[in-house]
Amino acid sequence: MKWTDIQRIAEELYDKYPDVDPLTVRFTDLHKWVCELDEFDDDPSRSGEKVLEAIQMAWIEEAR
Repeated sequence: MKWTDIQRIAEELYDKYPDVDPLTVRFTDLHKWVCELDEFDDDPSRSGEKVLEAIQMAWIEEAR
């Protein structure tokens, strides 16, 4: 997975952290959790606030 795989990352986070409210996750933690996903294989420095926000919004949708 790459940072551009927003929906897939959101699905993986939802599966890995089913009891976490995505709205309560700080971007620093979100970044760390994405980088720790088994299939994630991208440069950690390539993310930014916009990417993390998009992942968070997709995770919120996934949790509905």
